[in-house]
Amino acid sequence: MALKKKKKKATKRAVKKASKKVIKKTVKRKPVRKVSKPKAVKRKSAKKKLAKKKPIQKKAFTGIPKEDIIGVITHYFPKVRAAVVKLKVPLSVGQTVKIKGHTTDFTQNITSMQLDHAPLTVAKKGQEIGLQVNSRVRQHDLVVKP
Repeated sequence: MALKKKKKKATKRAVKKASKKVIKKTVKRKPVRKVSKPKAVKRKSAKKKLAKKKPIQKKAFTGIPKEDIIGVITHYFPKVRAAVVKLKVPLSVGQTVKIKGHTTDFTQNITSMQLDHAPLTVAKKGQEIGLQVNSRVRQHDLVVKP
């Protein structure tokens, strides 16, 4: 009869040692790259730079004075023909306004205004109101005094 050898159980310590060896073998170091210094840049004289600079315009010139602007259209609902207007000055029903934009230019009387689906007669500065309009308007069109 042949004697069978007993297999030893793997202890926690043996398992840890074996896993450390595997980890050490798989870790490789990347070669260190040498960083070169940037080359010196030739600078042009200050006079030439000043001559080339042009003033930067933040917004396109519309030809409308700021004190005439009542508000700006932020959204348009074509089915109900209503526009959302962010007001810069107070506005009331019955006033006449001009809506001016890139492709828009018409004048109308204000017949209906709403704030949160409730009718208004007078709207305050800073409110976003719904305004019934006669024609199509676009975002960023200006509502101005006629």
